[in-house]
Amino acid sequence: MKSKLAGLFLLMGALAWSPVHASPYPEKPIRLIVGAAAGGGNDFVARAAAPKAAEILGQPIVIENKGGAAGAIASDLVARADPDGYTILLVFANFATYPSLNRKLNFDPQKDLVPISNIAASPLMLMVNPSSPAKSVTDLIALAKGDRMLDYASPGVGSMGHLAGELFQMMTHTKMQQVPYRGGGPAIIALLGGETDLFFSTPPAAMTQMAAGRLRALGVTGNERAPFAPEIPTITESGLPGYEVDGWVGLFAPKGTPEAAINAVQQAFAKAVRNEETQKALANGGFIGLGSSPAEFSKQLETDIAKWAEVIKTANITMN
Repeated sequence: MKSKLAGLFLLMGALAWSPVHASPYPEKPIRLIVGAAAGGGNDFVARAAAPKAAEILGQPIVIENKGGAAGAIASDLVARADPDGYTILLVFANFATYPSLNRKLNFDPQKDLVPISNIAASPLMLMVNPSSPAKSVTDLIALAKGDRMLDYASPGVGSMGHLAGELFQMMTHTKMQQVPYRGGGPAIIALLGGETDLFFSTPPAAMTQMAAGRLRALGVTGNERAPFAPEIPTITESGLPGYEVDGWVGLFAPKGTPEAAINAVQQAFAKAVRNEETQKALANGGFIGLGSSPAEFSKQLETDIAKWAEVIKTANITMN
Protein backbone atom coordinates (compact mmCIF):
# COMPACT_ATOMS: atom_id res chain seq x y z
CA MET A 1 0.00 0.00 0.00
CA LYS A 2 2.80 2.38 0.97
CA SER A 3 4.60 1.67 -2.31
CA LYS A 4 1.43 2.40 -4.27
CA LEU A 5 0.92 5.68 -2.41
CA ALA A 6 4.55 6.61 -2.96
CA GLY A 7 4.16 5.92 -6.67
CA LEU A 8 0.99 8.01 -6.77
CA PHE A 9 2.73 10.96 -5.11
CA LEU A 10 5.65 10.71 -7.56
CA LEU A 11 3.22 10.75 -10.49
CA MET A 12 1.37 13.76 -9.10
CA GLY A 13 4.69 15.56 -8.61
CA ALA A 14 5.76 14.85 -12.18
CA LEU A 15 2.48 16.19 -13.53
CA ALA A 16 2.79 19.32 -11.42
CA TRP A 17 6.17 20.10 -13.02
CA SER A 18 5.30 18.99 -16.54
CA PRO A 19 5.22 21.55 -19.41
CA VAL A 20 1.44 21.15 -19.54
CA HIS A 21 1.22 22.62 -16.03
CA ALA A 22 4.05 25.15 -16.49
CA SER A 23 3.28 28.78 -15.74
CA PRO A 24 2.09 30.66 -18.83
CA TYR A 25 4.46 33.12 -20.51
CA PRO A 26 4.95 35.93 -19.70
CA GLU A 27 4.85 36.18 -15.91
CA LYS A 28 6.82 39.42 -15.57
CA PRO A 29 7.83 42.52 -17.57
CA ILE A 30 9.82 42.04 -20.78
CA ARG A 31 12.95 44.07 -21.55
CA LEU A 32 13.06 45.36 -25.11
CA ILE A 33 16.66 46.35 -25.86
CA VAL A 34 16.63 48.87 -28.71
CA GLY A 35 19.82 49.09 -30.75
CA ALA A 36 19.69 52.87 -31.14
CA ALA A 37 19.52 56.03 -29.10
CA ALA A 38 16.19 57.51 -28.07
CA GLY A 39 14.52 59.52 -30.80
CA GLY A 40 15.79 57.53 -33.78
CA GLY A 41 13.85 55.36 -36.22
CA ASN A 42 14.30 52.14 -34.25
CA ASP A 43 13.19 53.86 -31.07
CA PHE A 44 10.18 55.30 -32.89
CA VAL A 45 9.05 51.82 -34.03
CA ALA A 46 9.60 50.37 -30.56
CA ARG A 47 7.49 53.04 -28.86
CA ALA A 48 4.77 52.85 -31.51
CA ALA A 49 4.38 49.06 -31.26
CA ALA A 50 5.31 48.14 -27.68
CA PRO A 51 2.20 49.49 -25.85
CA LYS A 52 -0.23 47.43 -27.93
CA ALA A 53 2.05 44.36 -27.79
CA ALA A 54 2.25 44.71 -24.00
CA GLU A 55 -1.53 44.92 -23.80
CA ILE A 56 -1.80 41.68 -25.80
CA LEU A 57 0.84 39.89 -23.71
CA GLY A 58 -0.60 41.12 -20.43
CA GLN A 59 2.77 42.34 -19.14
CA PRO A 60 4.68 45.63 -19.44
CA ILE A 61 7.38 45.96 -22.10
CA VAL A 62 10.22 48.08 -20.77
CA ILE A 63 12.22 49.82 -23.50
CA GLU A 64 15.96 50.22 -22.92
CA ASN A 65 17.98 52.17 -25.48
CA LYS A 66 21.50 50.86 -26.08
CA GLY A 67 22.86 52.79 -29.03
CA GLY A 68 26.26 52.50 -30.63
CA ALA A 69 28.11 50.49 -33.30
CA ALA A 70 25.04 50.37 -35.57
CA GLY A 71 23.15 48.21 -33.07
CA ALA A 72 26.03 45.82 -32.32
CA ILE A 73 26.28 46.89 -28.66
CA ALA A 74 22.62 46.08 -28.03
CA SER A 75 22.92 42.85 -30.02
CA ASP A 76 25.87 41.72 -27.91
CA LEU A 77 23.98 42.48 -24.69
CA VAL A 78 20.98 40.39 -25.76
CA ALA A 79 23.14 37.57 -27.13
CA ARG A 80 24.61 37.15 -23.63
CA ALA A 81 21.28 37.48 -21.78
CA ASP A 82 19.42 34.58 -20.17
CA PRO A 83 17.38 32.81 -22.86
CA ASP A 84 14.19 32.94 -20.83
CA GLY A 85 12.10 35.12 -23.14
CA TYR A 86 12.35 38.22 -20.99
CA THR A 87 15.13 40.01 -22.92
CA ILE A 88 14.35 40.81 -26.56
CA LEU A 89 16.38 42.77 -29.12
CA LEU A 90 15.00 45.33 -31.56
CA VAL A 91 17.54 46.28 -34.23
CA PHE A 92 17.74 47.82 -37.71
CA ALA A 93 18.62 46.10 -41.01
CA ASN A 94 22.33 46.88 -40.47
CA PHE A 95 22.27 43.62 -38.49
CA ALA A 96 22.50 41.79 -41.83
CA THR A 97 25.89 43.41 -42.50
CA TYR A 98 27.55 42.26 -39.26
CA PRO A 99 29.00 39.03 -40.70
CA SER A 100 30.72 40.80 -43.60
CA LEU A 101 31.68 44.31 -42.44
CA ASN A 102 34.62 43.17 -40.31
CA ARG A 103 33.12 44.61 -37.15
CA LYS A 104 34.78 43.42 -33.95
CA LEU A 105 31.96 41.38 -32.44
CA ASN A 106 31.88 39.39 -29.21
CA PHE A 107 28.97 37.30 -30.51
CA ASP A 108 27.99 35.41 -33.65
CA PRO A 109 24.94 37.13 -35.19
CA GLN A 110 23.97 33.96 -37.06
CA LYS A 111 24.30 31.58 -34.12
CA ASP A 112 23.78 33.48 -30.87
CA LEU A 113 20.53 35.27 -31.73
CA VAL A 114 17.24 33.83 -33.00
CA PRO A 115 15.05 35.82 -35.46
CA ILE A 116 11.53 36.48 -34.15
CA SER A 117 9.91 38.87 -36.59
CA ASN A 118 10.41 41.69 -39.07
CA ILE A 119 7.89 44.03 -37.47
CA ALA A 120 8.27 47.09 -39.69
CA ALA A 121 10.11 48.35 -42.73
CA SER A 122 11.08 51.71 -44.11
CA PRO A 123 12.31 52.11 -47.68
CA LEU A 124 14.93 54.74 -48.35
CA MET A 125 14.17 57.63 -50.68
CA LEU A 126 16.52 58.62 -53.49
CA MET A 127 16.78 62.40 -53.23
CA VAL A 128 18.43 65.07 -55.36
CA ASN A 129 18.64 68.83 -55.15
CA PRO A 130 15.96 70.61 -57.26
CA SER A 131 18.79 72.19 -59.26
CA SER A 132 19.83 68.74 -60.49
CA PRO A 133 19.10 68.03 -64.16
CA ALA A 134 17.95 64.53 -63.10
CA LYS A 135 14.15 64.41 -63.08
CA SER A 136 13.97 60.61 -62.91
CA VAL A 137 16.05 57.56 -62.05
CA THR A 138 16.75 57.08 -65.77
CA ASP A 139 18.04 60.67 -65.95
CA LEU A 140 20.26 60.06 -62.93
CA ILE A 141 21.76 56.91 -64.43
CA ALA A 142 22.55 58.79 -67.62
CA LEU A 143 24.10 61.60 -65.56
CA ALA A 144 26.21 59.10 -63.61
CA LYS A 145 27.50 57.68 -66.91
CA GLY A 146 28.59 61.14 -68.04
CA ASP A 147 31.99 62.78 -67.83
CA ARG A 148 31.67 64.08 -64.27
CA MET A 149 31.76 61.65 -61.35
CA LEU A 150 28.76 62.16 -59.07
CA ASP A 151 29.08 62.45 -55.30
CA TYR A 152 26.54 60.77 -53.06
CA ALA A 153 26.11 61.53 -49.38
CA SER A 154 25.85 58.78 -46.78
CA PRO A 155 25.14 58.75 -43.02
CA GLY A 156 28.45 56.92 -42.51
CA VAL A 157 30.52 54.01 -43.79
CA GLY A 158 28.56 50.76 -43.68
CA SER A 159 25.20 52.49 -43.22
CA MET A 160 22.19 51.44 -45.29
CA GLY A 161 22.46 54.77 -47.11
CA HIS A 162 26.04 53.90 -48.04
CA LEU A 163 25.18 50.36 -49.15
CA ALA A 164 22.18 51.61 -51.14
CA GLY A 165 24.56 53.81 -53.12
CA GLU A 166 27.01 50.98 -53.71
CA LEU A 167 24.24 48.64 -54.88
CA PHE A 168 23.00 51.38 -57.22
CA GLN A 169 26.47 51.65 -58.77
CA MET A 170 26.82 47.90 -59.15
CA MET A 171 23.48 47.53 -60.89
CA THR A 172 23.92 50.57 -63.18
CA HIS A 173 27.61 49.90 -63.94
CA THR A 174 28.51 53.41 -62.87
CA LYS A 175 31.11 54.87 -60.52
CA MET A 176 30.21 57.47 -57.91
CA GLN A 177 32.11 58.92 -54.95
CA GLN A 178 30.73 58.31 -51.47
CA VAL A 179 30.93 61.28 -49.09
CA PRO A 180 30.30 60.02 -45.54
CA TYR A 181 28.77 62.31 -42.92
CA ARG A 182 28.09 61.88 -39.22
CA GLY A 183 24.48 60.82 -39.62
CA GLY A 184 21.48 61.49 -41.85
CA GLY A 185 20.98 65.08 -40.68
CA PRO A 186 24.37 66.36 -41.87
CA ALA A 187 23.98 64.36 -45.11
CA ILE A 188 20.65 66.05 -45.84
CA ILE A 189 22.17 69.47 -45.12
CA ALA A 190 25.01 68.70 -47.53
CA LEU A 191 22.54 67.81 -50.28
CA LEU A 192 20.49 70.95 -49.58
CA GLY A 193 23.67 73.01 -49.90
CA GLY A 194 24.68 71.41 -53.19
CA GLU A 195 27.77 69.75 -51.70
CA THR A 196 26.66 66.36 -53.06
CA ASP A 197 24.54 65.17 -55.97
CA LEU A 198 22.25 62.64 -54.31
CA PHE A 199 21.38 60.90 -51.07
CA PHE A 200 19.46 57.76 -50.14
CA SER A 201 17.60 59.23 -47.18
CA THR A 202 15.28 57.85 -44.52
CA PRO A 203 11.68 59.02 -45.17
CA PRO A 204 11.03 61.48 -42.31
CA ALA A 205 13.82 63.90 -43.20
CA ALA A 206 13.33 63.41 -46.94
CA MET A 207 9.57 64.02 -46.90
CA THR A 208 9.90 67.19 -44.84
CA GLN A 209 12.34 68.70 -47.32
CA MET A 210 10.38 67.42 -50.31
CA ALA A 211 7.15 68.98 -49.02
CA ALA A 212 8.96 72.29 -48.68
CA GLY A 213 10.23 72.04 -52.26
CA ARG A 214 13.86 71.99 -51.15
CA LEU A 215 14.60 68.46 -52.41
CA ARG A 216 13.26 66.23 -55.18
CA ALA A 217 12.45 62.52 -54.73
CA LEU A 218 13.27 60.28 -57.68
CA GLY A 219 12.15 56.99 -56.19
CA VAL A 220 11.83 54.73 -53.15
CA THR A 221 13.98 51.66 -52.61
CA GLY A 222 11.20 49.22 -51.66
CA ASN A 223 9.71 46.62 -53.99
CA GLU A 224 6.36 48.42 -53.77
CA ARG A 225 5.34 52.05 -53.54
CA ALA A 226 5.24 53.29 -49.98
CA PRO A 227 1.71 53.82 -48.63
CA PHE A 228 2.82 57.04 -46.96
CA ALA A 229 4.08 58.44 -50.30
CA PRO A 230 2.20 56.58 -53.07
CA GLU A 231 2.95 59.28 -55.63
CA ILE A 232 6.68 58.39 -55.61
CA PRO A 233 7.56 55.43 -57.87
CA THR A 234 9.89 52.64 -56.87
CA ILE A 235 13.39 52.70 -58.30
CA THR A 236 12.59 49.34 -59.89
CA GLU A 237 9.72 50.78 -61.93
CA SER A 238 11.65 53.96 -62.65
CA GLY A 239 14.42 52.44 -64.73
CA LEU A 240 16.36 49.95 -62.58
CA PRO A 241 14.50 46.62 -62.41
CA GLY A 242 15.34 44.46 -59.39
CA TYR A 243 16.76 47.25 -57.24
CA GLU A 244 15.61 46.96 -53.63
CA VAL A 245 16.88 48.09 -50.24
CA ASP A 246 14.66 47.11 -47.34
CA GLY A 247 15.24 49.06 -44.14
CA TRP A 248 13.59 46.57 -41.81
CA VAL A 249 13.29 46.67 -38.03
CA GLY A 250 13.51 43.19 -36.53
CA LEU A 251 13.11 41.39 -33.22
CA PHE A 252 15.60 38.78 -31.98
CA ALA A 253 16.00 36.62 -28.88
CA PRO A 254 19.01 34.87 -27.33
CA LYS A 255 19.70 31.38 -28.64
CA GLY A 256 17.88 28.80 -26.52
CA THR A 257 14.83 30.97 -25.83
CA PRO A 258 11.74 28.72 -25.51
CA GLU A 259 9.73 28.45 -28.69
CA ALA A 260 6.56 29.28 -26.78
CA ALA A 261 8.06 32.64 -25.75
CA ILE A 262 9.27 33.40 -29.28
CA ASN A 263 5.85 32.63 -30.74
CA ALA A 264 4.06 34.69 -28.08
CA VAL A 265 6.26 37.74 -28.72
CA GLN A 266 5.94 37.37 -32.50
CA GLN A 267 2.16 37.09 -32.39
CA ALA A 268 1.80 40.02 -30.01
CA PHE A 269 3.95 42.36 -32.10
CA ALA A 270 2.38 41.17 -35.36
CA LYS A 271 -1.06 42.06 -34.02
CA ALA A 272 0.28 45.34 -32.64
CA VAL A 273 1.84 46.61 -35.89
CA ARG A 274 -1.19 45.52 -37.92
CA ASN A 275 -3.50 47.44 -35.63
CA GLU A 276 -5.05 50.37 -37.50
CA GLU A 277 -4.00 52.95 -34.93
CA THR A 278 -0.43 51.64 -34.84
CA GLN A 279 -0.28 51.50 -38.64
CA LYS A 280 -1.17 55.20 -38.79
CA ALA A 281 1.47 56.05 -36.19
CA LEU A 282 4.12 54.07 -38.08
CA ALA A 283 3.17 55.71 -41.39
CA ASN A 284 3.71 59.14 -39.84
CA GLY A 285 7.32 58.09 -39.30
CA GLY A 286 7.76 56.56 -42.74
CA PHE A 287 7.35 52.94 -41.65
CA ILE A 288 5.10 50.10 -42.77
CA GLY A 289 3.90 47.57 -40.18
CA LEU A 290 4.63 43.95 -41.13
CA GLY A 291 4.92 41.27 -38.41
CA SER A 292 6.46 38.34 -40.30
CA SER A 293 6.75 34.87 -38.79
CA PRO A 294 10.06 33.57 -37.37
CA ALA A 295 10.48 31.33 -40.43
CA GLU A 296 9.79 34.16 -42.86
CA PHE A 297 12.18 36.51 -41.06
CA SER A 298 14.90 33.83 -40.92
CA LYS A 299 14.66 33.38 -44.68
CA GLN A 300 14.75 37.14 -45.28
CA LEU A 301 17.75 37.54 -42.99
CA GLU A 302 19.63 34.77 -44.80
CA THR A 303 18.94 36.46 -48.14
CA ASP A 304 19.99 39.90 -46.87
CA ILE A 305 23.23 38.62 -45.30
CA ALA A 306 24.25 37.05 -48.64
CA LYS A 307 23.16 40.13 -50.62
CA TRP A 308 25.09 42.65 -48.54
CA ALA A 309 28.13 40.38 -48.26
CA GLU A 310 28.42 40.50 -52.06
CA VAL A 311 28.01 44.29 -52.16
CA ILE A 312 30.51 44.81 -49.33
CA LYS A 313 33.07 42.51 -50.95
CA THR A 314 32.65 44.03 -54.42
CA ALA A 315 32.92 47.60 -53.09
CA ASN A 316 35.75 46.62 -50.72
CA ILE A 317 34.03 48.27 -47.74
CA THR A 318 35.71 47.90 -44.37
CA MET A 319 35.19 49.49 -40.96
CA ASN A 320 38.91 50.05 -40.42
